[in-house]
Amino acid sequence: MPVILSIETSTSICSVAVHQDGALISLKELNESGAHSEKLMGMIDSVLLEADLEYAQLDALAVSEGPGSYTGLRIGVSTAKGLAYALEKPLIGINTLQAIASSRDYQKDEIGIAVLDARRMEVYSQAFGQNLTELSPIESVILDDDAYSSYLRSYKVYFSGDAVEKVKSVINHENAVFLENAGLSANHLGKLAFQKFVLGDFEDIAYFAPNYLKEFKALQSKKNPLLNL
Repeated sequence: MPVILSIETSTSICSVAVHQDGALISLKELNESGAHSEKLMGMIDSVLLEADLEYAQLDALAVSEGPGSYTGLRIGVSTAKGLAYALEKPLIGINTLQAIASSRDYQKDEIGIAVLDARRMEVYSQAFGQNLTELSPIESVILDDDAYSSYLRSYKVYFSGDAVEKVKSVINHENAVFLENAGLSANHLGKLAFQKFVLGDFEDIAYFAPNYLKEFKALQSKKNPLLNL
């Protein structure tokens, strides 16, 4: 009956949760400036107290690995690595976009696309099918009215994440559904972390680092001829 502490700091929301066998037993969330750096450890203490657990009773630590806020990811990953090392517990990294998409179950004619705000009209995104099967790599996408058209032509597409409003302002398609209240939470991480725990899919604490997405080049619409100059 694994007990997993999950830390989510990749967006403006600072979120901490404890799950047992993938079921949520305690959750704390704050959406305020400075919460990641100033209140994260206090929130961790709080969820453990609410769950009537000691640090030593944890079986693993899970953390959102990105993409997302550079500062938020750095704080969350550093905290998770420090606790995992000190407690001699395994560390589980969770794809932030997969965690966002996991807020809904998708049918065979549906696709979930998680979107995180980047800069200007750019988003980080990834598409998922049934059972959260990855249908695309993690991408940096510059939005225009042709974005995601290959999916929208054939599927009902559910967009979720903190960039939903940005996507909604550009894309107008009958197959697009915008899940405006499906924010990222450590609750989503815990369910995915349990699956990885069962598989023994752990990170190397010494070498694990956040995915800041710096290595990805933005995907741009081919409709603009100036992009090819």
